[in-house]
Amino acid sequence: MGLERGDRVAVMTSGGDAPGMNAAVRAAVRVGAELGVEVVGVEDGYAGLIEGRFVPIGIRALDEAVRRGGTILGTARSKVFPTPEGQARARETIAKHDLRALLVIGGNGSLTGARTLANVETRRGPLLFAGVPASIDNDLACTSMSIGVDTAMNTIVEACDRIFDTATAHKRTFIVEVMGRDCGYLAMTAGIAAGADAVLVREADKSEEQIVEHVVRTMQRAYSPQHNGGEQKRRVLVMKAEGVKIDSARLKSLVEERVAKLLPDVDTRVTVLGHVVRGGTPTAFDRLLGARLANAALRGLVAGQTDFMAGWIGPSITRAPCPWDPYVVLTPLEEVLVETAKLLRGESDLARWRKRTFQEVEAIIER
Repeated sequence: MGLERGDRVAVMTSGGDAPGMNAAVRAAVRVGAELGVEVVGVEDGYAGLIEGRFVPIGIRALDEAVRRGGTILGTARSKVFPTPEGQARARETIAKHDLRALLVIGGNGSLTGARTLANVETRRGPLLFAGVPASIDNDLACTSMSIGVDTAMNTIVEACDRIFDTATAHKRTFIVEVMGRDCGYLAMTAGIAAGADAVLVREADKSEEQIVEHVVRTMQRAYSPQHNGGEQKRRVLVMKAEGVKIDSARLKSLVEERVAKLLPDVDTRVTVLGHVVRGGTPTAFDRLLGARLANAALRGLVAGQTDFMAGWIGPSITRAPCPWDPYVVLTPLEEVLVETAKLLRGESDLARWRKRTFQEVEAIIER
């Protein structure tokens, strides 16, 4: 049974924020208004759901918010919701506030939380629920892109362009650390786009000694005239994902020990971009991605579908597109979570392709 006019749908943003979340919320509210359902916001993710913090969302406020990063609804990682008591309280709140459907915008943990609310009874049958992927690490399966990835890549590239200026002026090597605890996608793609001389990702499975050797070899090659057509480079950029199992400061120290005599006139610096990568004005692509995924997800809920994630078509996506957008697929959440776990363990076809590509690209980047 699908949604009827007047049914109440709650939309929340959960987990780490990602530029483009506001665009997804805006699309859900606008499409809901057009289809005759009431869309309300949940403040601060599952913490707000437990506490019943539902708020009306003005379309005009969203028109302004869509140009900003973060999320107008706020987000949080609730320690209470994963417990049986927390989930029981969430179920009571859903019934009390007469919710008929829930749309969760977030990453792996957020979508996992949505599945715990299956079979919550409402006035007209079980709660309908769906997810929209938002994760700057691009670490979710069953979607080629997640909301926030494109903006994060652009932020990193812009920062590296600025770092290149000062690195070249002083003949320096910069180790730039970016987000990506379990997935090196962001470091690799941004590194290629920024023109990095080396990229370090968790998926390469290198030991500390091998990582140090990789950076030293890259520096020797870059600063050697015979490897650069008789010209000597004045800067080296090493892009490092935070998931690589060596601290950036320690990597700097070990590299400096190795090159002290080989390259005595080269300085090494570390820049940790950290949460700078999360913020900023969303790119046009992230705004469109958020809007199109949320549109398809809400229309799926209205049509009576449930327990799914709206994903973007691309490599490794084999499902047929949904009826409302030729670039969006609706995948059962259980399949999404299983495939995501395989992706993070390096066991899926996509994970193996990424690892193989990282290995092929490594030598090309060093040239």
